[in-house]
Order: sequence, then structure tokens, then C-alpha cells
Amino acid sequence: MYITQRAAFVRNLGIAGINGAITLIILLIAPLGLAAVLTNTLLVTVASFINATVADRIIQFLQPSQIETLQATLDPKKSSSPVRRTDSNDLSR
Repeated sequence: MYITQRAAFVRNLGIAGINGAITLIILLIAPLGLAAVLTNTLLVTVASFINATVADRIIQFLQPSQIETLQATLDPKKSSSPVRRTDSNDLSR
């Protein structure tokens, strides 16, 4: 997954906003005070953003070794020995 830092930030804001909206809808149905609803919604939104950001950092940390492994297996110059041509006159009989 190749994604820029800005795109990851926007995606994480979207995830947090959607989770916050769902939480707000659920909590407005419950018989709670407005302060409790707003506080819980804010906490869920912030926690969702932090969780998505930490997950991005973990993936980013793990990616370079994975890329090197894939490049080593896909690059024929690095993973195999060169093909040598033999002349039929050079065969020992």
C-alpha cells in the first residue's frame, strides 16, 4: 500500500468522522444528557483517529523489509545466476 501522508491524514479524518457520526446517532437515541452525548462522541472520534494513525505507522514501519524481500525475489539479476552460453566445440568428450 503506497499512500502519501496527506492522503492517510484525510482518510483517517474520514474514518474518525464517520465513527463519530454513528456514535452521535446512537447516543442521541439513548436517554442521556446532551453533555454526555457530546463528550462520548468527541472521545470516540478522537480515539478512532488515533487508532487509524497508529495502524498507518505500524504498516509504514513494516513495509520497507517487505519491499526489499519482494524486490529480491522478483529481480532476476539479483536472485539468479547469469545464463552462460556454451560452445559445442568446447565440450569435453
